[in-house]
Amino acid sequence: MAIPASDLPPDEALVSPLPTPVAPRPRGPLSLVILALLACGYTLWAAQAVVVPVLLSCFLALIGNPIIRGLQKLYVPRFLGAVFVLVLGLAGTAALAYQMVPPAAAWAKAAPRELRQLAPKLQALAKPVYDANQAAESFARAASGDTGRRPQVMRTADDPYRTLTTTPRMVASVLAVVLLTFFFMVYGATLQRHAIAMLPRRQQQKLTFGILQSIERSVSRYVLTISIINLVVGLLFAGALYLMELPVADALLWGTLVAVLNFAPYVGPLIGMVMMLVVGLTTFDDGLQSLLPAAIYLGLHTLEGQLITPIVLGRQMRLSPLILILALMVFGSLWGIIGLLLAVPMLVCIKLVLAQVQGMEGWARLME
Repeated sequence: MAIPASDLPPDEALVSPLPTPVAPRPRGPLSLVILALLACGYTLWAAQAVVVPVLLSCFLALIGNPIIRGLQKLYVPRFLGAVFVLVLGLAGTAALAYQMVPPAAAWAKAAPRELRQLAPKLQALAKPVYDANQAAESFARAASGDTGRRPQVMRTADDPYRTLTTTPRMVASVLAVVLLTFFFMVYGATLQRHAIAMLPRRQQQKLTFGILQSIERSVSRYVLTISIINLVVGLLFAGALYLMELPVADALLWGTLVAVLNFAPYVGPLIGMVMMLVVGLTTFDDGLQSLLPAAIYLGLHTLEGQLITPIVLGRQMRLSPLILILALMVFGSLWGIIGLLLAVPMLVCIKLVLAQVQGMEGWARLME
């Protein structure tokens, strides 16, 4: 029979039983972890038709959430705020597409002719490399005794019905992104609360709710801030091209392209530099003036990447260049251009989650 604590001596009444040590969770073997990562990567690639629209919708909803919260402070219901943000975004996209489609079609039509005119200039620049390559191939063929002609590769024509089957699928994906973005903005918070309510303990619910709220606000602020910065960069570049006497539609086309490419660090600006170099060489006859668009873009990107973005976002959103390059390679190989655009926001989400979870702070610092 247990003895009441009041009947024990004073020293024994103060003694409390030692807590039972919790056994550490067993770790799986490294081979099993690698196989699980490979399985997840294959699943993400195989299910990209479903995964990519969902992730893109989450990305767009994160851009709109700070605006919706601001409207809620003005006593605008969340549903009406989401409708306003969605209609405003669709109207802006439609107006921009209306301005961009004619010059984009004109550039696509004139590209073969412009590249043929540009080919002699590029061939003159690359002639030493081409001659060295030809000499190396001739030497290799002579050393191996192969003097025959190279086999010619015949290309088959594309299937004319492929476009008819691809277009409805693309339209369905766009509609799915629009609807999912709206539902994420309206019902995302409710879904989050219901998911947290499934946790068994109230302390876990409060802790999880605080972590998710902090992550959601930080990521929303980051995505909205980086979107505004890229938009300003695109507008400044479009204004610079307009001052160089390019038509307004062409300036908006290249400014929009620069703003979109700026979401993919390193890879996007590199592609933009090459494209602006080609645009300058095909648009202007003067040598120095033809290099000016690429030089302006390089200056804007350097100012934004090295000064403005680090000051605005601070150390919390800083990511290691090596981790960025690896993420761009992985997500770009999985989902193409959409993966390149989503790589940085997903890395920021992962870093914020690791920084909030106890015991994982070291992994968050590793990503800086």
